[in-house]
Amino acid sequence: MPNDARDAQDYADFIRRDFDLYFRDIQSYLRCLDEERARAFAEARDVSQEYGRFVQTAGD
Repeated sequence: MPNDARDAQDYADFIRRDFDLYFRDIQSYLRCLDEERARAFAEARDVSQEYGRFVQTAGD
């Protein structure tokens, strides 16, 4: 980020595009993480239920 006001104006469009791209990409990345987190929780729930059925079938 330029500290000088003139430099900031000279590069304003470039900096705006760079920030827009960054925020678009980070939002996409965070959505991906959220989807994977939800998938992992669903998988863990399914495995836990399956294990519970196994324990009931196998006995203590």
